[in-house]
Amino acid sequence: MEEFIVEKMKENKIPGISYGVIDGEKVEMRGIGFRNVEKALPATERTLYGIASVTKSFTALAIMKLVEEGKLDLKAEVESILGIELKPFGEPVRIHHLLTHSSGIPSLGYAEAFIDGFFGSRESWLPVAKPQDLVPFIKDMEGWAVARPGKRFFYSNTGYVLLGLIIEKVSGVKYEDFIREKILEPLKMERTDFRPKDEDFATGYILQEGKLVPKPFPYGITSDGGLISCVEDLVKYLRMYITLEGPVSEEYLKLMEKEYIEVPWQMFGGEAYGYGLVIYPRFYGKRLVGHSGSLGSYTSFIGYIRDEELGVVVLENSSGYAPSLIGMYILAEKLGEDPYKIEGIRREEILKRFEGTYYGFKRTIKFVVKRRGDFLFLEGEWGSVPLVPEVVEEDYIKAFTLSGGRKMYAEFFLKDGKAEMLYERYRLVREP
Repeated sequence: MEEFIVEKMKENKIPGISYGVIDGEKVEMRGIGFRNVEKALPATERTLYGIASVTKSFTALAIMKLVEEGKLDLKAEVESILGIELKPFGEPVRIHHLLTHSSGIPSLGYAEAFIDGFFGSRESWLPVAKPQDLVPFIKDMEGWAVARPGKRFFYSNTGYVLLGLIIEKVSGVKYEDFIREKILEPLKMERTDFRPKDEDFATGYILQEGKLVPKPFPYGITSDGGLISCVEDLVKYLRMYITLEGPVSEEYLKLMEKEYIEVPWQMFGGEAYGYGLVIYPRFYGKRLVGHSGSLGSYTSFIGYIRDEELGVVVLENSSGYAPSLIGMYILAEKLGEDPYKIEGIRREEILKRFEGTYYGFKRTIKFVVKRRGDFLFLEGEWGSVPLVPEVVEEDYIKAFTLSGGRKMYAEFFLKDGKAEMLYERYRLVREP
């Protein structure tokens, strides 16, 4: 398990990772690497990270608390509460639609514009220091809809900003105060908040031209991704879902993990969105529930399998490698399963197997093959060509690129322990 984590940290230049594992009554927590590279400060289980969109589960939990208290109806129209016109194709968007990202309105890209502008990584700049700042920006958002409410999934940070405003409107207190009083305090999550509680706060990094560049935490709107937490506290949070005991009753916790709408990304098949949670109903024959998050400079994943009393938390101060894959790897090992059957991990390992320098007949031509994420790139003196894998098997890859509007295929084989490639008119063999 830790060998896998360290390997991914090395390959992807990840500064620090903190993780926690619940296995019945036992809990294992640890930090690996640095929370701050420049000062050589180590990461621990108490190190604070931005948990990004894992915050959405807290927002959904807060909504369920208000529903349980009889102060809110999941069928309530958003417009009737906030006064924001929201009837795409004449049908009202309801609380349920915001919770499940099924308003029918594609993402407005507000969070991307805000974070990128905050980091200075592109020209866009959307100054939203509080949710009310976003209201003028979204005024005509219903005109951006492409589907009727409830018919199609579009992941929406804006929808969870509106849920934060609804929590404030209905409860009469600030969103942040409601989360503290109704969730964090009852669960004794003493170091979780919307600002770091102490100096044990990981510096967030992005990789630019091979170098780790520190970036400030993008403070602003909180209900879609603004919480700061640590493994130690998130283990307590997961324990609530596993035991179904906490500040919200079992009935409403279970409502959060129902499969309301299928999500467009499928890894095991049948993945769906609940209320602030993603459900993987076919994870090695088990039901995995969780959520991931990314702020660019911080990434996160929480997941649990209630029937096995298993849970995992993975926090990272970069976006070098998906914490969800690390979390799923850990859970697979705990189940006694082969983690390399996870499609994302399996494909990555096979693509890596075919990287290297390939030569033609008597070294007349040379190509370099490199993996970047889910793609291979074919590099030569003339430039770089992306290869999109269509077939990925243990000893064979079929990938394509486009040239003049035509598909051109590259095939990779393992033959007698050597890697070979057929590309256009050429046969090439990789040399050590």
